[in-house]
Amino acid sequence: MGRFSSARPPEIGAAIIEPMSQDIRRIVATDCGSTTTKAILIERNAEGEYRLVARGEAPTTVEKPFEDVTVGVLNSITELEEITETAVPEGFGTGRRKLIKGDQVWRLQKEGKEQDKRPADLDASDLYVSTSSAGGGLQMMVAGVVKAMSAESAERAALGAGAILMDTLAVDDGRKEWQKVERLRLLRPDIILMSGGTDGGTKSHLIDLAEVIHRADPKPRFGDMKLPVIFAGNKDVREEVKEVLGSSIETKVVDNIRPSLETENLGPARDEIHELFLEHVMQQAPGYSKLLDWASEEVMATPNAVGKLMEAYARQEEINILGVDIGGATTDVFSVFDGTYNRTVSANLGMSYSICNVLKEAGTANIARWLPFPIDPFEVRNRLRNKMIRPTTIPQTYEDLLIEQAVSREALRLAFEHHKSLARSLKGTQQQRDVGQIFAQTGTGQTLIQMMKLDMIIGSGGVLSHAPQRAQSALMMLDAYQPEGVTMITVDSIFMMPHLGVLSEHFFEAARQVFERDCIVKIATCIAPVGTGKDGEPCVSVKGEGVDVSVPFGKLLVVPINVAQTKEIVVEPAKNFDVGAGKGKPVTAKTMQTQRAPGVANLSDSMLGLVIDTRGRPFVLPTDDNTRVAKLREWLQAMNLPLPN
Repeated sequence: MGRFSSARPPEIGAAIIEPMSQDIRRIVATDCGSTTTKAILIERNAEGEYRLVARGEAPTTVEKPFEDVTVGVLNSITELEEITETAVPEGFGTGRRKLIKGDQVWRLQKEGKEQDKRPADLDASDLYVSTSSAGGGLQMMVAGVVKAMSAESAERAALGAGAILMDTLAVDDGRKEWQKVERLRLLRPDIILMSGGTDGGTKSHLIDLAEVIHRADPKPRFGDMKLPVIFAGNKDVREEVKEVLGSSIETKVVDNIRPSLETENLGPARDEIHELFLEHVMQQAPGYSKLLDWASEEVMATPNAVGKLMEAYARQEEINILGVDIGGATTDVFSVFDGTYNRTVSANLGMSYSICNVLKEAGTANIARWLPFPIDPFEVRNRLRNKMIRPTTIPQTYEDLLIEQAVSREALRLAFEHHKSLARSLKGTQQQRDVGQIFAQTGTGQTLIQMMKLDMIIGSGGVLSHAPQRAQSALMMLDAYQPEGVTMITVDSIFMMPHLGVLSEHFFEAARQVFERDCIVKIATCIAPVGTGKDGEPCVSVKGEGVDVSVPFGKLLVVPINVAQTKEIVVEPAKNFDVGAGKGKPVTAKTMQTQRAPGVANLSDSMLGLVIDTRGRPFVLPTDDNTRVAKLREWLQAMNLPLPN
């Protein structure tokens, strides 16, 4: 891969923000999750590079008996202090760092101004930033005129701002008005985003939607504040909508999300969602006022921070990225294709609290098909139900681990399908088409996710980041996402992306260096020809200095490479297979030390080297149980992974 430049990319944010000081030497960042608060310590070493020095964890403390989020923050930072007393990487000096003073985070800078002169070299941090999803995160509903157009644009705005989408109301969603009123009263969202109508377009439908919201009079989850409604629709009906919503609702007006059928303007709505989240959600959680006072900058929603980092990285490197964060209750999917950023959250797909939702949506057969041993379907269901009852338990045997990883494949697959359904080009637009497109009946609203154009997959979350072997993480993502052509497979080593995302907003250079050196683990470069055939038929050959292999159809093969020696490889598919240039046409992949031309794939140093996947695209498992189990065991061996008994 290429590298970030030292400047912050101008596409991210409204303006370039310079580093807060030319002498920031120590940074503390925390992420307050729903169950765990994670802290990291970043320092500048003798060579002037910013690197991760220590990482600490503590239970999040927003509920009884503590009811103060800052208790968990202080506990996690105390762990940083204790770690530095005994274990500091070479080049950073020795001794316990003093990061807490007077029962609060000791930091020297606030909003770009120095607060105090730097004390002893091991005392205080120059900068403290934080993210949070404690308290369940931001829960939103959106309302639009046309479900497939304005409402879908509103969904993209809400999800991109880090929200959990509870429901979508639309004039054409098939529900009666009383059903919509009932739904609003039942769900009690934190914020409602209302959209619809191009500028100068429909008015009556928007007024009808406003009447539904007014009639429901939904109450927010926290406090006795007015429910915020963001109106991002037809600018000509703003005053009428505000009047209909009435004084019991706090109405915020921003620029239209769809000012015309051909344009989508999500930025103003996302910015307003962020501001209201800070004011109406974070401020209501116990201890957040102290946390906001301690932080050098505003606290950011965790998913929003992860998305900002992925968006910045993809745009800076000019690559397409697919990222996933699979948690206990939800699975977030992020993508940047051709500069367009999308995020979705599957709020019912997770590996602990929501594991039975995965079972329900995927079905027992789809989960069991990934297991390299025969098992009774009732046994699978019972084990997953036990996991839901005891969500904090971890696998005790290798068989338990393989069952959990089988569930993860289905959770990843289902969340990805959901993401593709929302990450689409604009529906309702008029496009000039050639004769071939007319006869092919292709329409607007096609998914933006083109796997052959994908450069990198980034996996995050416990089941991926903490897998006993990195090859297991790679295999889960290969099976779930079925990448095509040449794709880099990576994982977030210890879940630092939220911390680095909020840091990148204020000190991009430090975030860049830690992201590249300490956060992302490059597992393998996957080569996956598109096409199907019979086992043993010629499929693809890979040649380069130190590499010369031909792989038949139906195989997984790991080929270690040294990019210092192998700076370029040529991937040549058989006549019925495609690796990016067309059937039978070769593709060149080059290392990051070599100037990469447009259309030339990336080749990077990684743990495994090349993983050549000729199992076919689309990839279909054998239906016969004995054949399927034999194949799964063969592929485990190919990835140098142990076999179950």
